[in-house]
Amino acid sequence: MSNSAITGGRHVRKDAAPAAGGGRRVGRIPVMDVSPVIDGGRFPTKAAVGEPFEVSALVFREGHDRYGADVVLTDPRRKRRAPVRMRATGPDAARLSAVVTPDLVGAWTFEVQSWSDPLATWLHATSVKVPAGVDVELMFTEGALLLERWEKEVKADAPTRAAVRKVRRLLADTTVAPGVRLAAAESAEIRHAIDAFPLRDLCGSDEPHPFFVDRERALVTSWYEFFPRSEGAHRAEDGSLVSGSFRTAAERLPAVAAMGFDVLYLPPIHPIGEVNRKGPNNVVQEPAGPHPADWVGSPWAIGSRHGGHDAVHPDLGTIEDFDAFVADAAAVGLEVALDFALQAAPDHPWVEAHPEWFTTRADGSIAYAENPPKKYQDIYPINFDNDYPGILAEAERVLRHWMAHGIRIFRVDNPHTKPVHFWADLFARIRATDPDVVFLSEAFTAPPMMRALATVGFHQSYTYFTWRNTKAELESYLTEVSRETSAALRPSFWVNTPDINPFYLQSGTPAAFKVRAVLAATGSPSWGVYAGYELCEHQPLRPGAEEYLDSEKFQLRPRDWAAAEASAQTLAPYLTRLNAIRREHRALRQLRNVTIHHTDDDAVLCFSKHDLADPAGGDAVVVVANLDPHHTRETLVHLDLDALGLPADRGFEVTDLLSGQTWTWGGTNYVRLDPAVEPAHVLHVHRPTGGDA
Repeated sequence: MSNSAITGGRHVRKDAAPAAGGGRRVGRIPVMDVSPVIDGGRFPTKAAVGEPFEVSALVFREGHDRYGADVVLTDPRRKRRAPVRMRATGPDAARLSAVVTPDLVGAWTFEVQSWSDPLATWLHATSVKVPAGVDVELMFTEGALLLERWEKEVKADAPTRAAVRKVRRLLADTTVAPGVRLAAAESAEIRHAIDAFPLRDLCGSDEPHPFFVDRERALVTSWYEFFPRSEGAHRAEDGSLVSGSFRTAAERLPAVAAMGFDVLYLPPIHPIGEVNRKGPNNVVQEPAGPHPADWVGSPWAIGSRHGGHDAVHPDLGTIEDFDAFVADAAAVGLEVALDFALQAAPDHPWVEAHPEWFTTRADGSIAYAENPPKKYQDIYPINFDNDYPGILAEAERVLRHWMAHGIRIFRVDNPHTKPVHFWADLFARIRATDPDVVFLSEAFTAPPMMRALATVGFHQSYTYFTWRNTKAELESYLTEVSRETSAALRPSFWVNTPDINPFYLQSGTPAAFKVRAVLAATGSPSWGVYAGYELCEHQPLRPGAEEYLDSEKFQLRPRDWAAAEASAQTLAPYLTRLNAIRREHRALRQLRNVTIHHTDDDAVLCFSKHDLADPAGGDAVVVVANLDPHHTRETLVHLDLDALGLPADRGFEVTDLLSGQTWTWGGTNYVRLDPAVEPAHVLHVHRPTGGDA
């Protein structure tokens, strides 16, 4: 026997209950192909507080009777929310959808409830039969009975109830001409009552589908990364470089906050191994030259005689200094994110205490990390098949240690080199007590692994955006991350990282840096910048390499921020404006709302984002970008006005949020973008309100 519940006075069958012989039962009004659902509901779909997202399903029935469907949410307190009506929005009338917006962090479910609509069915039949003189009085009698039932069962506002009562009485009055009664039945008031407050018969409910709602920052984030050891680094009297510390790095926090970033990401802050330590530009041999102190090593080679993953590098200060740094960041509106890199330097305390956590080779040595032809002699990878419970417990302990010091965001290094089930188990433990903790996956790897990591719990993911440069590549990728994978994977668009100096930027042309920042900041709710981007740092280690010369991963790199600002040789004002635009426009803080628009030039990209909660009247932004940073481009931009909720027969105003200029646009628009002046438009759409535009 199927489960059942009483909803709104009508019997609701749980039609998704298992049927004899396997499978799931087909409902009286079938509901199929529900979206978004991950792996048949095995894993929860992602959502964030305040994020509108669309639920859709195929809903249909036999014959010509009318039907409808609702989305019903159940929140983490097990409270069922009011139904949200589903509508047909595309060419497929059977594909119904509704936009829902959760408001609490935690585990939710949604169901699609289908039902027969007797009043809409009656009105359709009446509109056909009465003019033809078929069953005239019978149709009016049936209508009066249905409206009487409506008055008893449906809760509606007083004006609607009064209109229904009036028409019900009129339908039953045989002294009134049929044409008058038909006109009353077809009136706008009755159509509104039937549509907004329907009677529901033959109610059935699909199975509950899980989704998890995170805090908003899991979706909307502006990341800025710097190495605290470089901030405040300086030359000593003997000419050697002295490391910066948490105290000197704190002096940079107001400038980062002033640019509008809200998360400051720190690479590993732990003691760095002294065995096989790497030198400047990833040199392997031991240091030579007048300043051995410059040989500071890679922060990702974690652990030494000074401690491991729960310790602070002595050059940076003490744990009390770290706490003060986190407090200083919070005071200017920045949340500190820490790197979580599960690996060890050869002299990490784990190596002596838990040698079983590593892989021992035939000659008795411990295997160091390799990504042929690259070798990482200063890092031992962990073997998760040796003492899995112990490794899992230690990983949780380390995370909780830093959580206790105010860290609620972690950027996870190379998670694709660890078992997927490890992350699933670890995140389940953290989420059980601290669902607000956010994890960013740094996995530049095969798409199935990236999606699997996101599916089991990573809140955000690095993406291939960094290598998507052409119009075709960007159009395809924006569509993929906003539509095809958005239920599981939240993209974070990074313009550069300490590991990646993209070829697109290696010319050092400011226009290239501007356009990539525009695309990242507007194309995804989450984007990131590594320090030095605003200075257009671009020198590669060697031709053909996507690595920086004098990489900050292996040496101190102090920057003269004051001199760059004084000489206006910085893109900081540009990044500041982009972050302000993101804050001001709700459409840019959503993921699943990208529409690609056609342009006649293959070097000019156009896409838009609109507020899913109000597609026809809410916020809308159109981005037009010249992907050629060296040449002026002129083209026609052809907008999909339906997607933007704009009329085809009227013009509308757009304001460029970068330049402040305003133009009147329509379906087809001329654009000229000179990269030496401005390589992109970020246009706010002003919706027409009446009269000629």
